[in-house]
Amino acid sequence: MWRAVLLLATVSVTLTTAQFPRECVTPAGLQSGQCCPSPVGALGDECGSSTGRGQCVAIAADSRRHGPQYPYAGRDDRERWPLRFFNRTCRCNGNFSGSDCGRCRHGLSGPNCDQRISVVRRNIMQMSAAEKVAFVNALDRAKRTVHPDLVICTRRYQEVFGPDGNTPQFENITIYNYFVWSHYYSVSKTFLGPGQSSFGGVDFSHEGPGFVTWHRFHLLQLERDMQDMLGDATFALPYWNFAIGGSECDICTDELLGARSSFDMSSISSNSVFSQWRVICESVEDYDSMGTVCNNTETSPIRRNPAGNVARPMVQRLPEPQDVLDCLELNAFDTPPYYSTSSESFRNTIEGYSAPQGMYDPVVRSLHNLAHLFLNGTGGQTHLSPNDPIFVLLHTFTDAIFDEWLGRHQPGEVVYPEENAPIGHNRRFNMVPFWPPITNAEMFVSAPANLGYSYEVQWPTRAYTLSEIITIAVVAAVLVVAVMGGVVACAARARSYRSAEALEPLLGDTFRSYSEDDRRLDKSQSVV
Repeated sequence: MWRAVLLLATVSVTLTTAQFPRECVTPAGLQSGQCCPSPVGALGDECGSSTGRGQCVAIAADSRRHGPQYPYAGRDDRERWPLRFFNRTCRCNGNFSGSDCGRCRHGLSGPNCDQRISVVRRNIMQMSAAEKVAFVNALDRAKRTVHPDLVICTRRYQEVFGPDGNTPQFENITIYNYFVWSHYYSVSKTFLGPGQSSFGGVDFSHEGPGFVTWHRFHLLQLERDMQDMLGDATFALPYWNFAIGGSECDICTDELLGARSSFDMSSISSNSVFSQWRVICESVEDYDSMGTVCNNTETSPIRRNPAGNVARPMVQRLPEPQDVLDCLELNAFDTPPYYSTSSESFRNTIEGYSAPQGMYDPVVRSLHNLAHLFLNGTGGQTHLSPNDPIFVLLHTFTDAIFDEWLGRHQPGEVVYPEENAPIGHNRRFNMVPFWPPITNAEMFVSAPANLGYSYEVQWPTRAYTLSEIITIAVVAAVLVVAVMGGVVACAARARSYRSAEALEPLLGDTFRSYSEDDRRLDKSQSVV
């Protein structure tokens, strides 16, 4: 009951923008194709042009060839995103950002967006008890708080004006549910019409180079939304190091993401707040047969049974530390056909369609994919997976591996394919469904230097091979022998010197007396 009251109270908050800014999703705004609001709501101040923040320009949408996986044209609202909805938007100057140029780019703050800020994403297992509680509470609050800036489109563009042609089909959604919805929207099938099977061979956020860049921005958006919600610019999403091997889910405790229920192997313990969460975007058959789009309606509880898929023993264990090490050593970011069948591809390997060493194998599921399948439930189904909050921590670690690879290999933008990747994955494609438009290339950068966050990770190191161990042992033995030989030689020389002095005591006394006599002599006299 208290959850319903809180949700009702939050829904009443005035929304200023939408998935597209609110002032743009009127019938006139949608028909004009222009979305260039003012950051202060002033007439004649499109995109903050009066203060030099930005200007209204035509949207640049990728028109290069994409791969053969998607054989249609003009059948999907996401093609050449977002031109089906708008063709003009704000282009912000300098470090300004946002749909109206009223914000700063990631990693910057201040009135002129010239003050650098950075947060550190840490291993959740190494956080204090108080920090863990604060994070869990923040996630739960995001699940219950209506997004102050975004609403979602619940119909395809063909039906976006509603039955009467004058009622745009948008609705409110909570911060966390928007995180879920945007993922669903990127993977949903292409509706081909009544009575026809929807086309499922399309995915704007997986099975291509954009896997790492899309999910990077997805996390950045949630992190910023939660910073705004909490009023805390230092808030950072933690990560789950899933490459620990074994069949235990170490974050599946009531202190963290929820233990297993004592009454149902696939449910979350009632002692965890996440047992009260309900999923969205579950009615896939309706979406595919009727052409509808997922909305904010919550349905079933989260399902999770870590290591419980007895039909697939290979997904009953988590990835090993060595898998991460092998993946990081791959030199090529991606390789043709830039798809889930690529070999020797870092991207396809971290996504989990190739073995950790890089070879594609249709049977293998590794790293990211293996961690999802290990959860065996909501988190293992692509269209539903973000409903399980473990998704957030699983993907921050995936992003940490990506950022570490960028740092080690320094590849440059040129290695990201400009064309022939699956639709949505070319370098200059605007990632679906983010607004304002942002390309894959803009996320293919070092996070600490460009995006305002870094990771605190202890990366695994490679164990020595047998031949390396033998070589090291031989070199060490030679050094020990050399040192010991030197010590013995010095000792022998010292004994020889002392023996000589003992045999000639008067000679020794003579030299010492000579020195003393010499110091007493008058240096002005000749000495014979």
